[in-house]
Amino acid sequence: MVNTKVTLCGIEMDNPIIPASGTFGFGYEFAELYDINLLGTFSFKGTTKDPRFGNPTPRIAETPCGMINAVGLQNPGVEKVMSDELVKMKKVFHKPVMANVSGFSLEEYAYTVEKLDAEEQIGWFEVNISCPNVHGGGIAFGTSPEAAASVTKAVRAVTKKPLLIKLSPNVTNIAEIAKACESEGADGISLINTLLGMRIDLKKKKPVIANKMGGFSGSAIFPVALRMVYQVYDAVKIPLVGMGGVSSAEDVIEMMLAGATGVEIGAANLIDPYACKTIIEKLPETMEKYGIKSLSEIIGAAH
Repeated sequence: MVNTKVTLCGIEMDNPIIPASGTFGFGYEFAELYDINLLGTFSFKGTTKDPRFGNPTPRIAETPCGMINAVGLQNPGVEKVMSDELVKMKKVFHKPVMANVSGFSLEEYAYTVEKLDAEEQIGWFEVNISCPNVHGGGIAFGTSPEAAASVTKAVRAVTKKPLLIKLSPNVTNIAEIAKACESEGADGISLINTLLGMRIDLKKKKPVIANKMGGFSGSAIFPVALRMVYQVYDAVKIPLVGMGGVSSAEDVIEMMLAGATGVEIGAANLIDPYACKTIIEKLPETMEKYGIKSLSEIIGAAH
């Protein structure tokens, strides 16, 4: 018998599989297809202080081995998430869940985390720092160690729950940013968020996406994500959640060998809504194939 259990920031999970924020909603739609309690956990839709309609359409462009999206953090706002979405979610998911939080100022991040902190089912916070800082000229918080540290410090002050900071890959030195987050009290690091990409419509001779550029995800980015997880594992002492192009049980094991404790599945859910279920079911046989008895023992073993 193989053991798929892992412990992420002090919380035990049945397996490391976590549907990524923005690809799984609040879980209840997927619960109509299968019992989502077989997941390790999931990261629910990115939540902001105020409701957001998101970016203009079209927001999605297909690419070979991936996709580009510029949805723009569409969500009903934290009050509505608490009163409506989490109430529906609790009926179908009975494990600690990961709350993904975004903001456009330090005050917004802190406000949203402090509000959600009261929700008993939230086990971890995953703080997305790829948002543009409205008070800092629109540059994303995650592009400098100082800005990343400032967000970490602000949210650390309002919660004692495990805090994972989700890093952008659109930087020159992701390890330095991870270290800055660790120094201000982050309990873990999630990486990577989407790469920046675009497509151009040959007939219209204009960008496909109304926003011109968007987040590039899918299996094409897996080698980049794996490399960054490997680098950050060497740079910090806190656990990592790896993501970016993961679409198979083999990819999950590769991510864990690079240093990930948890592994998020993103774009694969949009291609196949059963992707996470299939990966979880295939994990034991894949572990046996490679002589792995316990997943927790292989974390960072490629170093």
